[in-house]
Amino acid sequence: MHAPRTRVQRRPVHGVLLLDKPLGFSSNDALQKAKWLLRAEKAGHTGTLDPLASGVLPLCFGAATKFSQMQLDAAKTYRATVRLGIRTATGDAEGEVVQERPVDIAEVERLLSEVVRRFTGPILQVPPMHSALKRDGKPLYEYARQGIEVERVARAVEIHALNAALAADPQGLPAIELVVSCSKGTYIRTLGEDIGEALGCGGHLTLLRRTRTGHYGVERAVTLQAFEAMDEAARTACLLPVDSLLPDHDRVTLAGDDVSRFLSGVRRRGGWADAAQVAVFGTEGRGLLGTAHASGGELIPGRLLSPIEIQQIQESTPHAANTAQGIEEATV
Repeated sequence: MHAPRTRVQRRPVHGVLLLDKPLGFSSNDALQKAKWLLRAEKAGHTGTLDPLASGVLPLCFGAATKFSQMQLDAAKTYRATVRLGIRTATGDAEGEVVQERPVDIAEVERLLSEVVRRFTGPILQVPPMHSALKRDGKPLYEYARQGIEVERVARAVEIHALNAALAADPQGLPAIELVVSCSKGTYIRTLGEDIGEALGCGGHLTLLRRTRTGHYGVERAVTLQAFEAMDEAARTACLLPVDSLLPDHDRVTLAGDDVSRFLSGVRRRGGWADAAQVAVFGTEGRGLLGTAHASGGELIPGRLLSPIEIQQIQESTPHAANTAQGIEEATV
Protein backbone atom coordinates (compact mmCIF):
# COMPACT_ATOMS: atom_id res chain seq x y z
CA MET A 1 0.00 0.00 0.00
CA HIS A 2 1.12 3.55 -0.71
CA ALA A 3 1.70 5.81 2.28
CA PRO A 4 -0.98 8.52 2.58
CA ARG A 5 0.03 11.82 1.02
CA THR A 6 0.82 14.59 3.46
CA ARG A 7 -1.74 17.37 3.21
CA VAL A 8 -0.10 20.76 2.68
CA GLN A 9 -1.32 23.45 5.07
CA ARG A 10 -1.85 26.44 2.79
CA ARG A 11 -1.15 29.99 3.93
CA PRO A 12 -1.75 33.52 2.60
CA VAL A 13 1.19 34.61 0.45
CA HIS A 14 1.27 37.94 -1.42
CA GLY A 15 3.89 39.07 -3.91
CA VAL A 16 5.69 38.32 -7.17
CA LEU A 17 8.27 35.59 -7.72
CA LEU A 18 10.60 36.08 -10.67
CA LEU A 19 11.28 32.50 -11.71
CA ASP A 20 13.91 31.46 -14.23
CA LYS A 21 11.76 28.72 -15.76
CA PRO A 22 13.74 25.63 -16.74
CA LEU A 23 13.46 23.77 -20.03
CA GLY A 24 10.87 21.02 -20.11
CA PHE A 25 8.46 22.68 -17.68
CA SER A 26 5.21 24.23 -18.82
CA SER A 27 4.37 27.57 -17.23
CA ASN A 28 1.63 25.88 -15.22
CA ASP A 29 4.00 23.10 -14.06
CA ALA A 30 6.42 25.75 -12.79
CA LEU A 31 3.61 27.71 -11.14
CA GLN A 32 2.21 24.68 -9.32
CA LYS A 33 5.68 23.67 -8.10
CA ALA A 34 6.41 27.17 -6.73
CA LYS A 35 2.91 27.38 -5.20
CA TRP A 36 3.48 24.07 -3.41
CA LEU A 37 6.92 25.12 -2.16
CA LEU A 38 5.47 28.35 -0.75
CA ARG A 39 2.29 26.64 0.53
CA ALA A 40 0.44 29.53 -1.10
CA GLU A 41 -3.35 29.70 -1.16
CA LYS A 42 -3.68 31.51 -4.48
CA ALA A 43 -1.35 31.88 -7.46
CA GLY A 44 -1.28 32.66 -11.17
CA HIS A 45 1.28 33.25 -13.92
CA THR A 46 1.57 36.19 -16.29
CA GLY A 47 1.35 34.46 -19.64
CA THR A 48 2.72 31.18 -20.90
CA LEU A 49 6.31 30.38 -21.77
CA ASP A 50 6.73 27.26 -23.93
CA PRO A 51 8.16 24.11 -22.29
CA LEU A 52 10.99 24.34 -24.87
CA ALA A 53 11.82 27.86 -23.68
CA SER A 54 13.59 28.98 -20.52
CA GLY A 55 13.81 32.34 -18.83
CA VAL A 56 12.01 34.88 -16.74
CA LEU A 57 8.44 34.02 -15.73
CA PRO A 58 6.79 36.30 -13.16
CA LEU A 59 4.52 34.31 -10.85
CA CYS A 60 1.86 36.18 -8.88
CA PHE A 61 0.65 35.15 -5.45
CA GLY A 62 -2.38 36.32 -3.46
CA ALA A 63 -3.18 40.00 -4.02
CA ALA A 64 -0.65 40.18 -6.87
CA THR A 65 -2.95 38.06 -9.06
CA LYS A 66 -5.28 41.07 -9.27
CA PHE A 67 -2.66 42.93 -11.32
CA SER A 68 -1.17 40.09 -13.40
CA GLN A 69 -2.74 41.55 -16.57
CA MET A 70 -0.09 44.28 -16.40
CA GLN A 71 2.56 41.71 -17.29
CA LEU A 72 0.40 39.93 -19.85
CA ASP A 73 0.38 43.18 -21.84
CA ALA A 74 4.07 44.01 -21.28
CA ALA A 75 6.74 43.95 -24.00
CA LYS A 76 9.03 40.91 -23.97
CA THR A 77 12.67 40.32 -24.92
CA TYR A 78 14.00 36.99 -26.15
CA ARG A 79 17.31 35.47 -27.19
CA ALA A 80 16.92 32.77 -29.85
CA THR A 81 18.97 30.55 -32.13
CA VAL A 82 17.63 29.66 -35.59
CA ARG A 83 19.26 26.69 -37.31
CA LEU A 84 19.35 27.44 -41.04
CA GLY A 85 18.61 25.08 -43.91
CA ILE A 86 16.07 22.85 -42.15
CA ARG A 87 12.33 23.40 -41.69
CA THR A 88 10.40 21.29 -39.19
CA ALA A 89 6.70 20.60 -38.69
CA THR A 90 6.64 22.51 -35.39
CA GLY A 91 9.12 25.29 -36.18
CA ASP A 92 11.48 24.02 -33.46
CA ALA A 93 13.91 21.17 -32.82
CA GLU A 94 11.16 18.84 -31.53
CA GLY A 95 9.36 18.61 -34.85
CA GLU A 96 9.81 16.25 -37.78
CA VAL A 97 12.02 17.57 -40.58
CA VAL A 98 9.81 18.57 -43.52
CA GLN A 99 12.37 20.26 -45.80
CA GLU A 100 16.15 20.61 -46.17
CA ARG A 101 17.90 23.19 -48.33
CA PRO A 102 21.52 24.22 -48.82
CA VAL A 103 22.72 27.32 -46.99
CA ASP A 104 24.69 29.87 -48.99
CA ILE A 105 26.56 31.69 -46.20
CA ALA A 106 27.61 34.55 -48.49
CA GLU A 107 23.99 35.08 -49.57
CA VAL A 108 22.78 34.98 -45.94
CA GLU A 109 25.35 37.63 -44.99
CA ARG A 110 24.30 39.78 -47.95
CA LEU A 111 20.59 39.59 -47.10
CA LEU A 112 20.70 39.68 -43.30
CA SER A 113 20.63 43.43 -42.65
CA GLU A 114 17.78 43.96 -45.13
CA VAL A 115 15.80 41.07 -43.59
CA VAL A 116 16.26 42.58 -40.13
CA ARG A 117 14.83 45.88 -41.38
CA ARG A 118 11.91 44.08 -43.01
CA PHE A 119 10.95 42.32 -39.78
CA THR A 120 11.35 45.34 -37.49
CA GLY A 121 8.27 47.38 -36.62
CA PRO A 122 4.63 46.36 -37.20
CA ILE A 123 4.37 42.97 -38.95
CA LEU A 124 1.72 40.32 -39.56
CA GLN A 125 2.15 36.77 -38.25
CA VAL A 126 0.12 33.64 -38.92
CA PRO A 127 -0.09 31.80 -35.57
CA PRO A 128 1.60 28.37 -35.69
CA MET A 129 -0.49 25.20 -35.51
CA HIS A 130 1.59 24.11 -32.52
CA SER A 131 0.31 26.88 -30.24
CA ALA A 132 -2.20 27.28 -27.42
CA LEU A 133 -4.38 29.63 -29.47
CA LYS A 134 -7.91 28.22 -29.51
CA ARG A 135 -10.23 27.45 -32.43
CA ASP A 136 -13.81 26.42 -31.56
CA GLY A 137 -12.75 26.02 -27.94
CA LYS A 138 -9.85 23.66 -28.70
CA PRO A 139 -6.12 24.60 -28.71
CA LEU A 140 -4.51 24.54 -32.15
CA TYR A 141 -1.85 22.07 -30.95
CA GLU A 142 -4.60 19.46 -30.42
CA TYR A 143 -5.60 19.77 -34.08
CA ALA A 144 -1.92 19.55 -35.06
CA ARG A 145 -1.47 16.33 -33.06
CA GLN A 146 -4.34 14.83 -35.07
CA GLY A 147 -2.70 15.88 -38.33
CA ILE A 148 -5.35 18.53 -38.98
CA GLU A 149 -4.39 21.98 -40.19
CA VAL A 150 -6.97 24.73 -39.74
CA GLU A 151 -7.03 28.15 -41.32
CA ARG A 152 -5.55 30.90 -39.12
CA VAL A 153 -5.95 34.63 -39.57
CA ALA A 154 -2.75 36.68 -39.62
CA ARG A 155 -2.38 38.86 -36.52
CA ALA A 156 -0.68 42.22 -36.12
CA VAL A 157 2.28 42.31 -33.73
CA GLU A 158 5.19 44.69 -33.34
CA ILE A 159 8.91 43.98 -33.25
CA HIS A 160 10.33 46.88 -31.25
CA ALA A 161 13.96 45.91 -31.85
CA LEU A 162 15.66 43.06 -33.70
CA ASN A 163 19.33 42.13 -33.83
CA ALA A 164 20.61 39.19 -35.86
CA ALA A 165 24.10 37.77 -36.31
CA LEU A 166 25.44 34.80 -38.26
CA ALA A 167 26.60 32.02 -35.95
CA ALA A 168 26.91 28.26 -35.65
CA ASP A 169 24.83 25.93 -33.52
CA PRO A 170 26.49 23.49 -31.02
CA GLN A 171 27.05 21.01 -33.87
CA GLY A 172 28.85 23.67 -35.90
CA LEU A 173 25.99 23.97 -38.39
CA PRO A 174 24.96 27.37 -39.83
CA ALA A 175 22.59 29.39 -37.66
CA ILE A 176 21.67 32.93 -36.74
CA GLU A 177 21.43 34.38 -33.24
CA LEU A 178 18.46 36.69 -32.63
CA VAL A 179 17.74 39.20 -29.88
CA VAL A 180 14.10 40.25 -30.17
CA SER A 181 12.13 42.86 -28.25
CA CYS A 182 8.47 42.54 -29.16
CA SER A 183 4.84 43.13 -28.26
CA LYS A 184 2.64 40.57 -26.56
CA GLY A 185 1.31 37.84 -28.84
CA THR A 186 4.51 37.54 -30.89
CA TYR A 187 5.49 33.98 -31.81
CA ILE A 188 9.29 33.76 -31.89
CA ARG A 189 9.19 30.35 -33.58
CA THR A 190 7.16 31.87 -36.40
CA LEU A 191 9.52 34.85 -36.57
CA GLY A 192 12.49 32.47 -36.85
CA GLU A 193 10.79 30.48 -39.61
CA ASP A 194 9.81 33.60 -41.53
CA ILE A 195 13.33 35.04 -41.30
CA GLY A 196 14.73 31.70 -42.52
CA GLU A 197 12.41 31.84 -45.53
CA ALA A 198 13.38 35.44 -46.24
CA LEU A 199 17.04 34.34 -46.25
CA GLY A 200 16.20 31.75 -48.90
CA CYS A 201 17.07 28.63 -46.95
CA GLY A 202 14.44 28.14 -44.25
CA GLY A 203 15.14 27.45 -40.60
CA HIS A 204 13.82 26.34 -37.25
CA LEU A 205 14.30 27.40 -33.64
CA THR A 206 16.79 25.43 -31.57
CA LEU A 207 17.02 27.71 -28.52
CA LEU A 208 14.63 30.21 -26.96
CA ARG A 209 15.23 32.14 -23.76
CA ARG A 210 13.14 35.02 -22.42
CA THR A 211 15.43 37.59 -20.86
CA ARG A 212 12.92 40.32 -20.01
CA THR A 213 9.21 40.86 -19.53
CA GLY A 214 8.26 44.47 -18.91
CA HIS A 215 10.78 45.84 -16.39
CA TYR A 216 11.56 42.38 -14.96
CA GLY A 217 14.92 41.02 -16.15
CA VAL A 218 16.15 37.43 -15.90
CA GLU A 219 19.19 38.62 -13.93
CA ARG A 220 16.87 39.08 -10.93
CA ALA A 221 15.18 35.68 -11.33
CA VAL A 222 15.74 32.59 -9.21
CA THR A 223 16.01 29.10 -10.68
CA LEU A 224 13.52 26.46 -9.63
CA GLN A 225 16.38 24.29 -8.39
CA ALA A 226 17.73 27.06 -6.14
CA PHE A 227 14.24 27.93 -4.92
CA GLU A 228 13.55 24.32 -3.97
CA ALA A 229 16.80 24.14 -1.98
CA MET A 230 15.80 27.11 0.23
CA ASP A 231 13.88 26.95 3.48
CA GLU A 232 10.44 28.55 3.58
CA ALA A 233 11.65 31.83 5.07
CA ALA A 234 14.22 32.26 2.28
CA ARG A 235 11.62 31.42 -0.36
CA THR A 236 9.24 34.04 1.04
CA ALA A 237 12.09 36.57 1.08
CA CYS A 238 12.46 36.07 -2.69
CA LEU A 239 9.04 37.62 -3.31
CA LEU A 240 8.87 41.13 -4.71
CA PRO A 241 6.10 43.38 -3.38
CA VAL A 242 2.73 43.47 -5.14
CA ASP A 243 3.29 47.07 -6.27
CA SER A 244 6.34 45.97 -8.30
CA LEU A 245 3.72 45.08 -10.94
CA LEU A 246 2.82 48.78 -11.27
CA PRO A 247 6.07 50.56 -12.21
CA ASP A 248 4.50 52.97 -14.69
CA HIS A 249 1.65 54.07 -12.44
CA ASP A 250 1.55 57.50 -10.84
CA ARG A 251 1.65 57.27 -7.04
CA VAL A 252 -0.96 58.76 -4.70
CA THR A 253 -0.98 58.42 -0.91
CA LEU A 254 -4.17 58.63 1.15
CA ALA A 255 -4.54 59.12 4.89
CA GLY A 256 -7.24 58.88 7.58
CA ASP A 257 -10.83 58.26 6.51
CA ASP A 258 -9.88 58.55 2.82
CA VAL A 259 -8.23 55.12 3.09
CA SER A 260 -11.34 53.23 4.27
CA ARG A 261 -13.61 55.13 1.89
CA PHE A 262 -11.35 54.42 -1.08
CA LEU A 263 -11.23 50.72 -0.13
CA SER A 264 -15.03 50.77 -0.11
CA GLY A 265 -14.98 51.93 -3.73
CA VAL A 266 -15.88 55.56 -3.00
CA ARG A 267 -14.31 58.27 -5.18
CA ARG A 268 -12.08 60.76 -3.39
CA ARG A 269 -11.71 64.43 -4.31
CA GLY A 270 -8.34 66.16 -4.35
CA GLY A 271 -5.94 68.17 -6.44
CA TRP A 272 -4.76 65.27 -8.57
CA ALA A 273 -3.88 65.77 -12.20
CA ASP A 274 -5.65 63.55 -14.71
CA ALA A 275 -3.89 60.18 -14.99
CA ALA A 276 -4.95 56.92 -16.59
CA GLN A 277 -2.94 54.70 -14.23
CA VAL A 278 -2.54 55.44 -10.52
CA ALA A 279 -1.18 53.22 -7.74
CA VAL A 280 -2.80 54.23 -4.44
CA PHE A 281 -1.05 53.77 -1.10
CA GLY A 282 -2.10 54.35 2.48
CA THR A 283 -0.15 55.96 5.31
CA GLU A 284 0.57 54.27 8.65
CA GLY A 285 2.25 51.27 7.05
CA ARG A 286 -0.82 50.25 5.05
CA GLY A 287 1.13 50.02 1.79
CA LEU A 288 -0.63 49.43 -1.52
CA LEU A 289 -4.42 49.87 -1.45
CA GLY A 290 -5.10 49.30 -5.14
CA THR A 291 -5.22 51.05 -8.50
CA ALA A 292 -7.31 53.95 -9.76
CA HIS A 293 -7.47 56.62 -12.40
CA ALA A 294 -7.68 60.35 -11.79
CA SER A 295 -10.07 62.57 -13.71
CA GLY A 296 -11.37 66.06 -12.98
CA GLY A 297 -9.72 66.12 -9.57
CA GLU A 298 -11.34 62.84 -8.54
CA LEU A 299 -9.56 59.58 -7.69
CA ILE A 300 -11.71 56.79 -9.10
CA PRO A 301 -11.06 53.29 -7.66
CA GLY A 302 -10.09 50.43 -9.95
CA ARG A 303 -8.68 47.10 -8.68
CA LEU A 304 -8.62 47.12 -4.87
CA LEU A 305 -6.95 45.02 -2.22
CA SER A 306 -9.23 43.77 0.54
CA PRO A 307 -8.62 44.88 4.15
CA ILE A 308 -7.64 41.30 5.06
CA GLU A 309 -5.07 41.21 2.22
CA ILE A 310 -3.60 44.51 3.41
CA GLN A 311 -3.42 43.18 6.97
CA GLN A 312 -1.76 39.94 5.85
CA ILE A 313 0.85 41.87 3.83
CA GLN A 314 1.56 44.07 6.86
CA GLU A 315 1.96 41.07 9.13
CA SER A 316 4.29 39.28 6.70
CA THR A 317 6.46 42.35 6.02
CA PRO A 318 8.66 43.26 9.00
CA HIS A 319 9.53 46.65 7.51
CA ALA A 320 5.85 47.57 7.13
CA ALA A 321 5.04 46.35 10.61
CA ASN A 322 7.94 48.30 12.11
CA THR A 323 6.94 51.43 10.20
CA ALA A 324 3.38 51.20 11.47
CA GLN A 325 4.58 50.66 15.04
CA GLY A 326 6.93 53.66 14.78
CA ILE A 327 4.10 55.90 13.57
CA GLU A 328 1.86 54.76 16.42
CA GLU A 329 4.60 55.44 18.99
CA ALA A 330 5.30 58.86 17.50
CA THR A 331 1.66 59.88 17.73
CA VAL A 332 1.13 58.73 21.36
